[in-house]
Amino acid sequence: MSAEMGHNESAATAGDASATTDTAGVAATAGVAATAGVADTDADAPAAGDPAAGDAASGAVGAIGRKAGRGLRWSLLGNVVMKAGSFIVSLVLVRLLAPGDFGVYAVALAATQFVMTIKDVGIIAATVQWRGRLEEMAPTATVLALVSATSLYGVFWVGAPAFAAMAGTPDAAPVVRILTAVILVEGFTAVRSGVLMREFRHDRLTGAILAGFVMNAAVAITLAAGGAGPYSFAWGQLAGAVVTGVLIFVSAGVPFRLRVDRAIAVRLLRFGLPSAAGTGLEAVLLNVGYVIVGAVLHKELLGFYLLAFNVSSWVPGLVGTAIRYVSIPGFSRLAERDDQTLQRGVERSVPLLVAGVLPIAVLMAVLAHSIVVFLYGVEWEMSAGVLRFLAVLMLVRMLTSFAFDILTSQGATRATVWMNAGTGVALVPAIFVGAHLGGIRGAAIGHAASAALVALPLAVLALRRTGVRLGPILPELRRPLLGGLVCGVLALALSALVTGLTGGNPFVELCVAGGGGLLAYVLVMVPRVTLVAALARLGGRLAAARSR
Repeated sequence: MSAEMGHNESAATAGDASATTDTAGVAATAGVAATAGVADTDADAPAAGDPAAGDAASGAVGAIGRKAGRGLRWSLLGNVVMKAGSFIVSLVLVRLLAPGDFGVYAVALAATQFVMTIKDVGIIAATVQWRGRLEEMAPTATVLALVSATSLYGVFWVGAPAFAAMAGTPDAAPVVRILTAVILVEGFTAVRSGVLMREFRHDRLTGAILAGFVMNAAVAITLAAGGAGPYSFAWGQLAGAVVTGVLIFVSAGVPFRLRVDRAIAVRLLRFGLPSAAGTGLEAVLLNVGYVIVGAVLHKELLGFYLLAFNVSSWVPGLVGTAIRYVSIPGFSRLAERDDQTLQRGVERSVPLLVAGVLPIAVLMAVLAHSIVVFLYGVEWEMSAGVLRFLAVLMLVRMLTSFAFDILTSQGATRATVWMNAGTGVALVPAIFVGAHLGGIRGAAIGHAASAALVALPLAVLALRRTGVRLGPILPELRRPLLGGLVCGVLALALSALVTGLTGGNPFVELCVAGGGGLLAYVLVMVPRVTLVAALARLGGRLAAARSR
């Protein structure tokens, strides 16, 4: 599983009530919905060379999309509710706790996020991707998950004082011990979470996560009001994790049995260990930018960079994580059927992903100044120069994450390790040199350039080595790319016009330039026949509504 999926799973399972930092992604999510779902291997399916194979592959992908669409809607709903709920709860806790309490909690949260990244040695992803009967692998997988979680928690229990002291907050050690205990719950639920995702029962998964969040919020606010300080965060998340874990355990319907089958354990670890390593590397690459900026530049400049990075992470954090919840199980089922079905799913989904994310990236880059000033005030406008380039990074992140999911679904987890390791070799020096030469703007340029020129080609190469052909996708990208160009040019022109007329009102600029650019993109992207038909249907509905 990727770092983002792993982190989202951990934060959701723990009911993260204070994750304040982690649109128009409908087309992208529709793309994944067209390729995800449950498609059992059909022994009577046509062979790849059979003329009927193409029709069979298209039929399988279409059937899969219906199940995935439902799962994706639940995942998006859960993400939106969690983000909104976490923000509201954080506003309450800010008024009940001192800044020092948040500092102690931040240290404990950093430890928890790390252990959650590697918590289950890839067992969740292995369960989702497993080829064969789940009843045979579940007992062995549960043992491995429990051993991994217990061992990791033991390490952090012993090392909590040293970790807290190294972070400059010795008082955080007991909080670290409580908060990292959520991985013990994960040990029991890893296989069950994987089963729910594999079978696209995201309604059950989302319901369990939201129930845990409610418990988290209730416990955290109650303890904070009672003067528990940073312990309110820790006990709230642990209570939420227990509630979520119990509901997942019951909903999955997988009997709790413990048994070790050596052959199954080898298969699981052969898949899971590289998956965990790839996930860990992805998490490091995700955070290395502002770590280097903080080491090279002044902490005030780091604040500007971090704000821009957080804005650029909105789409990956909200839409990307929801996509990932269905893309890995979806592509796994397609790959399980045959290579042609997987190929057809990739050909359908990648252009739609690009079509959904590209206008967001273009408008974010063109209107970066207005976005930052409108949301955060003119004092933060230095972040705009960073955001222009991190918008490029955002688009590349979505694509490379998608490639990660496809590789994982094929069982090519070693390829994800090499892909992320190769990216890191270029990324770290690029950001370091960029920060020295051009400050935070230079660091952003280095980050975006290494992603576009190294990470993306490595992802394409890794996919080619596993047999996924991207050539057939290129013709489908012409319309989105043309639409993105028109969108950017028009938004830039309208932005200059609005600035001249209003003196640079950011709200008006976002409405006029952003709305105009998005409209132009839609007009280019959507075929004329489809657009006319859609407008006719809309007119008919409005006429019917007025007649009532």
